[in-house]
Amino acid sequence: MADLKVIDSHFHVWDLETQSLPWLEGTDGSITRTYTFDDLEALYGKLPGVEFAGGVYVEVDCADPVAEDRIVYDLMARHEKIRAAMLRSTVSPSMRVPLHATGIREPLHIDSEPRGRCLEQSFVDGLRALAAAGMPFESCNRVSELEDAYEAFAQVPEETVILNHLGNVEALDEPWCAVMRKFADLPNLYVKVSGYPTSDRGFVSELLAFVRETFGADRLLYASNWPVVEMYSSFEEHFDLLRDAFGDDEGFFMNNAVRAYGLTL
Repeated sequence: MADLKVIDSHFHVWDLETQSLPWLEGTDGSITRTYTFDDLEALYGKLPGVEFAGGVYVEVDCADPVAEDRIVYDLMARHEKIRAAMLRSTVSPSMRVPLHATGIREPLHIDSEPRGRCLEQSFVDGLRALAAAGMPFESCNRVSELEDAYEAFAQVPEETVILNHLGNVEALDEPWCAVMRKFADLPNLYVKVSGYPTSDRGFVSELLAFVRETFGADRLLYASNWPVVEMYSSFEEHFDLLRDAFGDDEGFFMNNAVRAYGLTL
């Protein structure tokens, strides 16, 4: 039987000798070190029956995004399996878009982002500019602002939006379920299955069942969120749970990401 081909739709790497990530100061210190793409490839190499076809780099909320752009350019030149890069910019019609960017992420979940930012006209107009350019938007939101995000995205339904970490789900409660059902009505919205703790297997089972029923198999993306995953689970445990849930579904593990990001393998 052929190995399962995997595209990791959400990974980070950083070098703490050359980059500053202030948000790490507020963590438990377990991931406060340098991580390389070689490290990630080695992890996939240890998974039985898996062929790592590549991954999508996602910006790391560092102190100097312009320097990060240069770092990622060099990384992509050295590693052909970095298939795409979602780089940081402030969304507007005149946003800075590096030529090697596949799309843009403005991290809406961080403390410095004002409440309601995604409802600002400049943001919505920026989504229209991204749609016109054929570039996806990577959305990482506070749970309390998911309704705002839906309202913004509904104004630009032609834009491809990739919702990070199941909307940063905290509980399988009715407000979260209701807004996720709204997101499912947007024709070009995909959801990354990542970002949740795996210790409560009952919760995980119910969560995965809900998102599969709500979005269908063709709009869910496998994402490791490595190395941040190590703060609430582990790379291996997260992957194993999803392989148990989705089997060897190459749509979930690869093809949906190829379609969402317009990848060429």
